[in-house]
Amino acid sequence: MYSMAEPPSSGASIAELLKSLGLTKYEALVYVALLQAPGATATELHELSGVPRASVYPVLERLSQKHLVSISHATPKRFNPVKPEDAVNSLLASIESDATKAKSELSRIYLQAARPVRGDQELIWSIHGDEQIRSRLLELLRGAQSRVQILFYWDHLKQELVTTLHSLHEKVHVDIITDRFTAPVPDRIHVTVRTPPDSGGVSGKYLAGGVFIVDGKQALVVMGSKEEGFTALYSEAPGFIRLFTMYWNFFSNWLPA
Repeated sequence: MYSMAEPPSSGASIAELLKSLGLTKYEALVYVALLQAPGATATELHELSGVPRASVYPVLERLSQKHLVSISHATPKRFNPVKPEDAVNSLLASIESDATKAKSELSRIYLQAARPVRGDQELIWSIHGDEQIRSRLLELLRGAQSRVQILFYWDHLKQELVTTLHSLHEKVHVDIITDRFTAPVPDRIHVTVRTPPDSGGVSGKYLAGGVFIVDGKQALVVMGSKEEGFTALYSEAPGFIRLFTMYWNFFSNWLPA
């Protein structure tokens, strides 16, 4: 007969930690009991863990599906735990995978959702924080169906931006205006190199940003500096799109190369 190597309160405390990794209370209690008694039967695990007898087998089955427990073919069946390090790594990998899927699905819903309209107002949305702007921009570009127009002088995001543009469907035409572009350029991406605007003599600061217009229906405008951070405006309003399309055309046609 097995006996608890530690007082029940210790097992319960560890079980609470395991719950934060995605295990239920019963799953956590059974796994902790099995660490203390490798090769135990379901009856022994019931006695060690305090989990009701009728629940032990379903719990062990779920732990097996989560790759935390192995089951022998003996009679009665005996169970062995996966090493704690491997078990925790497996749980963390599952959490990360679920988080990635959730982020992707939530972003898809966000991008496809109709923006609220209030009378004849043209709504413009503010986005603050480098990571929020980065995430919104890349998701916006990935949703392009036919055309992307870009004007940017923004070094710290340039490589990730170029990688995203390369991943777009081949039917999406991309027009870029920038100060320099050294990556290989696919046929469907047209790059115009223009001298950036004068900083106006502002000393010690590098102003950066860009205009990103997708399918002539959505626009994101980013401005800021490394010292002060970045701010973005996003809108699907026709007036907003028209204004920054004219701005993009001005850089394309009038500024010196």
